[in-house]
Amino acid sequence: MELVIFVGLQGSGKSGYFANRYAATHVHVSKDLFPRHTRDKAERQLREVEQALVTGRSVVVDNTNPRRADRKVLVEAARRAGARVVAVHFLASVGEALRRNATREGRARVPDVAIFTTARRLEPPAPEEGFDEIVRVRLGEGGFSVEPATAQTPP
Repeated sequence: MELVIFVGLQGSGKSGYFANRYAATHVHVSKDLFPRHTRDKAERQLREVEQALVTGRSVVVDNTNPRRADRKVLVEAARRAGARVVAVHFLASVGEALRRNATREGRARVPDVAIFTTARRLEPPAPEEGFDEIVRVRLGEGGFSVEPATAQTPP
């Protein structure tokens, strides 16, 4: 059983990677899937994660999760449940994210300012947060490339 926490800008490939890598094996939790009127999305997200873990199911949190504080409560929930914790850090520049976002339609497209705001707040995941593994993923022309967990990227 594991909790996978996605970290990355909007438009960096997170939801596509979930569909490609985890859809058959993990519960998908994303604030984007909650009704617009949901009052406390962070609380609902945590409840859904805890519910999946307590029933022995692995789960992916498919959100930007830019700050350590955003990830801390998730890591703590995983530890309480005895789950392995993996961070998947999506490596995309602001320009790449803006270009992908421009191709989206409807609710999937976010205001450009949201990408800039997330980029300013983004703290790359680090082992001292309690992750058992950190994976770095880049979306390119040929699909996803995964860098070894030991690969270091500049801040």
